[in-house]
Amino acid sequence: MRNANVERLLTKLLGHEKTEFLFSTLNAPAVLQDWEDGTVTRAELAQAMNMALFEDLLLRSPNGRTYTNDAIASGGSVYFDHGALRTVRWPHNGALPPGEGAFTRILRPLGFRLNGRYPLDKLGMTGRAYAHEDAPDEIAQFFVSELHPERFSKEFQTAVTNVVKSSKDPLTPAAISQLSDLERDGSLPFEAAQELLPVIVGAFARQHDIPSEADYEALLLESAEMAWISTEGNAFNHATDRVDDVFALSDAEKAKGRPMKPEVERSRSGRVFQTAYRADTVRREFRSANGRTVTREVPGSFYEFITRKRTFDQNERRWQTDLRFDAGNATGIFKMTANAAK
Repeated sequence: MRNANVERLLTKLLGHEKTEFLFSTLNAPAVLQDWEDGTVTRAELAQAMNMALFEDLLLRSPNGRTYTNDAIASGGSVYFDHGALRTVRWPHNGALPPGEGAFTRILRPLGFRLNGRYPLDKLGMTGRAYAHEDAPDEIAQFFVSELHPERFSKEFQTAVTNVVKSSKDPLTPAAISQLSDLERDGSLPFEAAQELLPVIVGAFARQHDIPSEADYEALLLESAEMAWISTEGNAFNHATDRVDDVFALSDAEKAKGRPMKPEVERSRSGRVFQTAYRADTVRREFRSANGRTVTREVPGSFYEFITRKRTFDQNERRWQTDLRFDAGNATGIFKMTANAAK
């Protein structure tokens, strides 16, 4: 059964056709089987936002769109496990709050809570996972990473400042007030939720101006991840389908000639397994040394796959999915945007 509030919110934002596609594609959290006309809960708004962000990822990842269409055509579906985004923890960030703070101010009112911290030291980053309090196993998590420019050279830091200093804050005063109400009450009147949804979805995008070629090259020398942020900003880096057997899926996708990661990443716990397509190539604009606008091909976003093992919780008397992440896995997956950087 479809949640009428989520459906109405998405239809207003995306239109009937895309809304139909999303409901026929993505898993439906059980917590949303009941609803109240005129009032939108934090879980409903979180699910609507996640579904819109999934659609946005498919618009930017043709490989992800092809996989999803194939899955639906064969009678399957997508279990949306998590979405990932990258941020920069840097004081010279324009009007945008530095690092993950730009997104925790959205995620917490929506009901997401910290579910793990993962040092990504080889990348000069820190990752944090946020799971939804009302349905952690069914509403897609967020993996939010912060890049730490202070761990890189002075030249790199200058380039970071040049890129992000023009950042604008996508949250309007009205949106900030609505998020405060949502955090206090756990719900919003439908009209307020309808007004808020496009604003928070729009936060997952690039908020700074077109980067210069020189700054992009300086960033690329030391961090493919920061170079990616310079062109893509805070858009979803990837979205992830939770599958029963990621090893079998990897072999099947390779047999189709899809651009798969060579090896499946295995967590130290032996309970979480991940692989992905290589990032789709996109065309982005840059400012050249003579002030003109030039276009070049760079890595965009990608589509990921994950298998999570379950254990039987004796106290709860039910099966529990391992919702953790792994720093080694994440570091390996991040390379999907590094391989195409040039």
